[in-house]
Amino acid sequence: MPTISVITPVHAPSLPYLTEAYESLAAQELPPGWSWEWLVQEDGETGLLDGALPADARVLPGSGRRGGPGVARMMALSRASGKLIKALDADDLLTPGALSRDIAALADPAIGWTTCRVLDLLPDGTTAGFDSDPDEGPIERGAILRHWQRNGYVSSVVAGTLCIRRELLLDLGGWMALPASEDTGLILAANACSDGYFIATCGMYYRKWPGQVTKSAAHNDDGERLARMKLIEERAEVMLAGRRCRATPSRTDPGSPPGSASGT
Repeated sequence: MPTISVITPVHAPSLPYLTEAYESLAAQELPPGWSWEWLVQEDGETGLLDGALPADARVLPGSGRRGGPGVARMMALSRASGKLIKALDADDLLTPGALSRDIAALADPAIGWTTCRVLDLLPDGTTAGFDSDPDEGPIERGAILRHWQRNGYVSSVVAGTLCIRRELLLDLGGWMALPASEDTGLILAANACSDGYFIATCGMYYRKWPGQVTKSAAHNDDGERLARMKLIEERAEVMLAGRRCRATPSRTDPGSPPGSASGT
């Protein structure tokens, strides 16, 4: 039975939102024959998850040495069995049909990853959208990187919605070893090495709240942020120029049959 593995890193401030994240996952209707598993990984080993998760055999908690969200995601990946890997932060929610849309897009062997439209979920329960989403359809190699460079290191898609083939994720080296922006680093690397697909239907509610990591002073320290962005940029440019990734065929290489090395 094919499985989609949903990976969620957890730190203490986001713990109160886990129940809602689970409910959004449990409500997903998957294509016939598909199943999901939820890898919930504490960043550290404090017993934070004890009693915090439902008694559901599909929910697989884990913990380990503290290392930040990138390390937590990688340790969750080590326990995942799915061929597709879906990101879900602990404080965010999937919308109905989100996983099915990812699975459908990735039925095309030339597509290595997906992202989707997001709505901000505000503290009063209302939502707000964006006016800069790409059109529904394939995203060619390098397109996100070019937008990101032209717009002050602001991406055209939300990295937290990524669904990616496990083989491609491993080929890229997983999430970057950074204290933050590790998901941005991954999606830019994926875009440098493989065509993707943008799903214009909203697939995630991105919760806005005072304690979220992206609002922290450490996350937004100007000097550290610039260092992270420059390293992410350099990595993506090297990958794009070197065409090193071979996990999926490319739409720009019609000579590559499905499942073969693409030269990307």
